[in-house]
Amino acid sequence: MGMRVGLVCPYSWDVPGGVQQHVGDLADALVAMGHEVSVLAPVGDTGAAVPDHLVPAGRPVPVPYNGSVARVAFGPRTAARVRRWIAEGGFDLLHIHEPAAPSVSLLACWAADGPLVATFHTANPRSRAMAVGSGALRSALEKINGRIAVSEAARRTLVEHLGGDAVLIPNGVAADAFARAEPLAGWPGEGGSLGFLGRVDEPRKGLATLARAFVRLAEDRPGLRLMVAGPGDPDTALADVPGHLRPRVSVLGRLSEADRVRAYHSTDVFCAPNLGGESFGIVLTEAMAAGAAIVASDIPAFAAVLDGGGAGELFAAGDADDLAARAGALLDDRARRAELSAAARLAVRAYDWGTVAADVARVYETVLMWDGTGHGHPSGVRLDNGPSATALLRRGQV
Repeated sequence: MGMRVGLVCPYSWDVPGGVQQHVGDLADALVAMGHEVSVLAPVGDTGAAVPDHLVPAGRPVPVPYNGSVARVAFGPRTAARVRRWIAEGGFDLLHIHEPAAPSVSLLACWAADGPLVATFHTANPRSRAMAVGSGALRSALEKINGRIAVSEAARRTLVEHLGGDAVLIPNGVAADAFARAEPLAGWPGEGGSLGFLGRVDEPRKGLATLARAFVRLAEDRPGLRLMVAGPGDPDTALADVPGHLRPRVSVLGRLSEADRVRAYHSTDVFCAPNLGGESFGIVLTEAMAAGAAIVASDIPAFAAVLDGGGAGELFAAGDADDLAARAGALLDDRARRAELSAAARLAVRAYDWGTVAADVARVYETVLMWDGTGHGHPSGVRLDNGPSATALLRRGQV
């Protein structure tokens, strides 16, 4: 029997980001499984195309959060919209993403009076938001009946800051949607090419490291080019690229969904040079689904997704020389690129949304049936009412 699920996303829907994409893809997967879904999220661009199941929660404002800038919505008017959405939704269950974020997710936790599942995405051992706000968060987070973490790093961050535990369910990827596509016009070219996709003006995405590695490689490779795709102004990240090499850097800006898929098929080596703060890396799994030969920084989340280097090369995060050496070796070895491509396509199947959404739905079902005493209860369970659904799932009892 289908459930009616309310999904809450804390970050502005019209600004690309991993959490927004996760929530949108999960909503689509749940609908395909026969469930009814409504999504609540801030929306800044009132002219942006949004899915029918999205309910705007108010206009977001940018605030510093966990080493980045998050576009969130908070305050009395937003809180009133959250309460109205919950009251009118008739939900069997709410699934709140990043409940500690100072946005609609935290407001939804405070307002909810029924079964709650929360997914934690943040992987930051020095999260000031969680550390400073942990006391104030208790009243909201103790309502949560089932906790999900998208990676071991995210689970560890949760445990260290807030205690408790979580079921590990990774981010999903629509693997088949990325499997095949024509390259963008003029790519990958004869002289070799490197690719980057992400927010180009966010330092932790590591574009500056890739730019320095490109300079080291390009001086001895006259035909080598670098493709940079994603929103933001890249000038700061590309500051170390000298003028005579800038024509070989193609800045594509924000891509349409179709061109985003094509971009993964358009370079010889896809680079994920992130410096840290990533709990998973959706861009990485998309590249894997496309069969890209990948060089990624050795941050824990990326190393886990790439099977410790089995599905992509790993380099020392922030080390442009190491990135240049590993990317250069791949550019010179077509057979090794083909080997990594095949390994990536195989490894990414574990992250397909068909598998991931089924695991999430199992958490929903467990929360709805368990009231802490072993008996089903329509209002779900509270963490202080016996063993939590999270604990039972982790122990394999349900």
